Amino acid sequence: MRSLILGLLTFTAFPCFSQSPYATDLVPSNLKSRANSVIREMETTVDMRATDQVIMTVKKVVTVWNKSGDPRAELVIYYDKSSSIQRVKGQVLDAMGNLNTKFSLSDFNDQSAVSDGSLFVDYRLKYYSPIVTTYPYTVVYEYEIRNKQNLIIPDWYANAYPDQSVEKNKYTFISRPGDEIRIREYNYAGKSEVLKSEKSTSYTWQLSNKPAFKAEPYAPDPERYQTYVKIAAKQFSYYGYKGSYQNWDELGKWVYNDLIKGRQALPEGAIQTVTELVKGIDNDREKAKKIYEYVQKKNRYISVQIGIGGLQPMQATEVHQLSYGDCKALVNYTQSLLQAANIPSLYCVVNAGSRKKNMDPDFASVEQGNHIILAVPMKTDTVWLECTSSDNPFGFLGDFTDDRTVLACTPEGGKLLKTPALTSEMNTQKRKAQLQVDAQGSITGKLNTIFSGSQYDNYQHMVAEPYTEQLKLLKDHYDVDNINFSDFKLVQDKGSNPNTRESFNLDIQKYAAKNNDLFYLELNAFNKTRTIPEVRNRTLPVYINRGYTDDDELIYQLPEGFKVETKPDNKLIISPFGTYSSSLKIEGKTLTYKRILQLKDGNYPAEKYEEFSNFMSNVNAADHAKLIYKLN
Repeated sequence: MRSLILGLLTFTAFPCFSQSPYATDLVPSNLKSRANSVIREMETTVDMRATDQVIMTVKKVVTVWNKSGDPRAELVIYYDKSSSIQRVKGQVLDAMGNLNTKFSLSDFNDQSAVSDGSLFVDYRLKYYSPIVTTYPYTVVYEYEIRNKQNLIIPDWYANAYPDQSVEKNKYTFISRPGDEIRIREYNYAGKSEVLKSEKSTSYTWQLSNKPAFKAEPYAPDPERYQTYVKIAAKQFSYYGYKGSYQNWDELGKWVYNDLIKGRQALPEGAIQTVTELVKGIDNDREKAKKIYEYVQKKNRYISVQIGIGGLQPMQATEVHQLSYGDCKALVNYTQSLLQAANIPSLYCVVNAGSRKKNMDPDFASVEQGNHIILAVPMKTDTVWLECTSSDNPFGFLGDFTDDRTVLACTPEGGKLLKTPALTSEMNTQKRKAQLQVDAQGSITGKLNTIFSGSQYDNYQHMVAEPYTEQLKLLKDHYDVDNINFSDFKLVQDKGSNPNTRESFNLDIQKYAAKNNDLFYLELNAFNKTRTIPEVRNRTLPVYINRGYTDDDELIYQLPEGFKVETKPDNKLIISPFGTYSSSLKIEGKTLTYKRILQLKDGNYPAEKYEEFSNFMSNVNAADHAKLIYKLN
């Protein structure tokens, strides 16, 4: 009996500790591979109680393995006058899952969510970055946001980052039984769980035990391979505006009728200005060009991110008086001026950026666009105008909005159109240099280059800079040791085929390296192609976003008494991704080196990546070809 009592006393004297569910040693080993962090648990619930009452609650638990994973432990919450942050709380845990610190909303930093150049802004963000130096650690966040609109419903991105694995990520959307919603699933395996009751309908998606994927060069848009869900409500409310849409046609009609219509009236002075501008011109294209150039000279771009102004343009009258506006306002103003000249045009929503991104033809939603451009239909073609640029040539979009679908908003409804593509044959860099090589291997000479298509903008950041600053920036373009420039000129031709022309004199001391009595002249002095990383076990398709053609001709005058010891062979490399050719010809003291590289844009299977990598490596090797000579 005494032994039993002692045993019970011993058992009860020591409390029974249970392991924290967030201890890092509980993470499955397959979720540690390639991962700098792991989502241990994430639950997002979006409850659409009314068109002007949408409540989002989030719980997120992230374990960080190393310093590279620190950015994934940060929390950023966006808000504006249509949304409010109700509560935030969090904890930082150690590797065992024990509490280190707690934090709340008062520990967050607050700043504008829009960069410089914004005049009207109420879009802000709060962010918190844990300060931790011991790894691994875990961060637990819980917060709630209340939105007064349902035009833009938060998307669910299940595995957004390549260096982050997912143990469990769940998203639930709740609506009233009578609400009509549209759902678009991307790369989701299985079906959502749907629960219906008298008061609500809920949809739940879940992703579990998803290893981290590695970032791969030349990967396609994440929409091709990541798991995410978009939701849009038919009936919506946004800053007091109400409407409904189920497709691009209805969305475009709402944008025109509720956001644009009635905002294009011009003061009499503006109409008189248009009349004077187009006086004596009987060609609509030339009239439109005159008006566009007038808008460019008169106005400057500012950002408007406040209230309905985030979607609705300023009145054309205001833009005329103030001489500034954002993309919406400047397009609306230009459209108004064109209308005064009886030239119809189309207000177009686009997803802008150097990476081409189309509107989803099967799922209309407001947040797919981030910019506005103008389409001006002519008899034989359509002129596209970037109205925020003060120096773009008339009818030239550049790589910011080329080759993608846009939503044209008209009284009859929305129409999906496509902007012109800049092809690899159009995106050219044509260079010619006359160079003299002296007895020490130094080079002097003159170089001229013409940039067209998407390469027109290669020097855009330099155009307005003072001459001394241009020379400094030029060294970033020409990464050649000991190079010096003089008499640099940069001219932009804004005609029907826009191009940028550069010219300069140069000298490069001891460019041809000398070893004993031999000189090594690297023929391609200015435009070497870089290799791309080798990728084992490639999983993603190969995507070349934009092709180009570079054409170089370098004519060297070799020094007296030179004798060729070794010269490189002519090269021709042909692949599905492009072609490369280089040739060398010596006549007397004149050496002519020609090189053409054309890279083709497009999509290719994952198994083709090795061939692509080999192609670029072979081009790189050919670009380093040397003429070996000596002097008698």
